[in-house]
Amino acid sequence: MLVLLPPSEGKAGSGDGGPVALERLSLPGLTAARGAVLDALVRLCRGDEDTAAEVLGLSPGLRGEIAKNAGLPTAGARPAGEVYTGVLFDNLGLATLGAAAYDRAERSLLVFSGLWGAVRISDRIPSYRCSMGVKLPELGALGTYWRSVTAPVLPEVADGLVLDLRSSAYAAAWKPAGEVASRTATVRVLQERDGKRTVVSHFNKATKGRIVRDLLLAGAEPKTPGELMDALLELGHQVELAAEGTARKPWQLDVVVTDVH
Repeated sequence: MLVLLPPSEGKAGSGDGGPVALERLSLPGLTAARGAVLDALVRLCRGDEDTAAEVLGLSPGLRGEIAKNAGLPTAGARPAGEVYTGVLFDNLGLATLGAAAYDRAERSLLVFSGLWGAVRISDRIPSYRCSMGVKLPELGALGTYWRSVTAPVLPEVADGLVLDLRSSAYAAAWKPAGEVASRTATVRVLQERDGKRTVVSHFNKATKGRIVRDLLLAGAEPKTPGELMDALLELGHQVELAAEGTARKPWQLDVVVTDVH
């Protein structure tokens, strides 16, 4: 099973170790593109501050992120699973997983990124600020840029069930197609209250984090979207099939929650 996750806007600080070594990151087919994005981002942030803030969509209170990006080549790296914070990762709770569950997380989780394309949680990266929605002056829209790069690389590691929990911006960086799409499942989180169902936003991330954690702790290895539904039902989640997948469109599962927190 391969689980596709979005990153978090909030990130822990850079580590005390050496800087990122692009050639040591997972998915070596992305190495050259990672270098190009990193160079373009650093040049942007070492130039005019107002331009960098506008391109990165930073409010006045976040302008410190520009200096952080400018220093990325020498910033200390740490495992991506420690860099990414926020609601989804808080509820996933990587740091509190046992050894077996963490090993499964290292094998199955893939976090998408505007800067790195996609990384494993064990890949060592510095803290940065660059969302997939950014349009870098030298490279254009990052979602479009990464889509052409990931197209030949990601299918090589997507050899089983693909559980796609990314937000739309990050889903733009790789769209499973053909045979891979037919075994890909997306999840929509709905809140049921007073007989009505609504799509939740903030708590969507929390629920997805809990789903992944439960699967990792249970050692579940579903091979198809149908087996994924069965596994989640056994774990106590209310799951319904919203749409079957095709060669052009993934399966869609609805997870219904009544208590969001």
